[in-house]
Amino acid sequence: MIHPLDEQLREEARRYRLVFACPDCASFDPAEAERDEAGAAPPGRAPRCSLGYPVAPHLSPSLDDRDEIIFCKAFELR
Repeated sequence: MIHPLDEQLREEARRYRLVFACPDCASFDPAEAERDEAGAAPPGRAPRCSLGYPVAPHLSPSLDDRDEIIFCKAFELR
């Protein structure tokens, strides 16, 4: 679901601590177990959704650098 982001939604999301990004989802696989000393995931082992959904539109939890929020239909809070 794509929802336009205005100042009222930004303020309410901060007040009520709305989470919607992949890192807060139970299905998110950050590839942490395979990271090297520098913190980088091995080639071909980028963060992913265990359900197969694309993570790029949902990775950043920032509300400041976007005009819309894309909510994932499979989001489940950790």
